[in-house]
Amino acid sequence: MRVGLVPGVCEGHAQCYVVDPDLFPLDDDGYSGVGPDRPVPPGEEATAELGVSACPVRALQVLP
Repeated sequence: MRVGLVPGVCEGHAQCYVVDPDLFPLDDDGYSGVGPDRPVPPGEEATAELGVSACPVRALQVLP
């Protein structure tokens, strides 16, 4: 499983970071540092889905 950031959508609400700061790091400006394609460690799939769904502007997505 992988997650990705939709370019230009993140508004810096950091709700993903609250779910898991290691899986959803922030950059120096407080925006998501996930990037376009970040692998999710085995066993962290449920946490990744929770972090993606926590974003109020849908800036994150689960990738195929």
